[in-house]
Amino acid sequence: MSQDLTKRWWPEQWNGYELLDAGDGARLERWGDYVLDRPDPAVIWPAATGVEEWNAADARFEATAKTKGFWHTNRGRMPESWDLAYNSDRLHLRFKLELTSFKHVGLFPEQAVNWEYIAEHLRPGDTFLNLFAYTGGASLAARAVGADVTHVDSIRQVVDWTRENMERSGLDGIRWVVEDALKFAEREVRRGNRYTGIILDPPTWGLGTKGSKWRLEDQIRPLCETVAQLVQPGGFIIMNTYSGISPTALEQLWRATMPEATLESGELCLRTRHGDWVPTGSLVRINP
Repeated sequence: MSQDLTKRWWPEQWNGYELLDAGDGARLERWGDYVLDRPDPAVIWPAATGVEEWNAADARFEATAKTKGFWHTNRGRMPESWDLAYNSDRLHLRFKLELTSFKHVGLFPEQAVNWEYIAEHLRPGDTFLNLFAYTGGASLAARAVGADVTHVDSIRQVVDWTRENMERSGLDGIRWVVEDALKFAEREVRRGNRYTGIILDPPTWGLGTKGSKWRLEDQIRPLCETVAQLVQPGGFIIMNTYSGISPTALEQLWRATMPEATLESGELCLRTRHGDWVPTGSLVRINP
């Protein structure tokens, strides 16, 4: 029988990032020396601090469509890009940040929870696969503890961004793959390759390397079934989504895929300095 524990995870070791406040559909965040005001539709409660603090933000994102918009900057302070450090007992990483037209800055701070789990459970020489890898925090965490890392994303510019983060973090040796994550995983199954640890963060929708369309609702079952064949006995799989799929639904899918595995599922969250919880996504950990 599998053992299950539904829970809430949030990063507790950030010093460069801070969620100052959240309310009225937005987050007020400190990213190093800069404070940003970004939309977050999950934040449906009132803000805890007054408008003066929000108005003092160095930049505010204004959405013009569901996934696009532009930034208003105050006092011309914002640089084109800047660095942000993450330091904990296990990890010392450095990331390049910049304001993008998608409201993101190149990092999801709640993912530090996964970085710490990866660093705790991998050893030098273990193999690690990062699918839908974005700018690579998980790849850097695995490489920092000596794992052999394969980093897969279909967007070359994002892979190049990760390469910069690797260099800023004083690391090297990550294997870069610019390809559709599911297609790569299917080929790895045919090749007989296996990994100690796997993380996957599939988007709700997107375009592949040759313009192929990706819809998570169509691909999530074959994706999980394929990934289940790539993990070594005694290894682990981490899956999180920002797609609105609930932790319970993810747990049930993985229970059907790997009936004998031990599962943990819950929400990835951030927490404001006032103690308010901000949900960011669903997370499940699978141990075969």
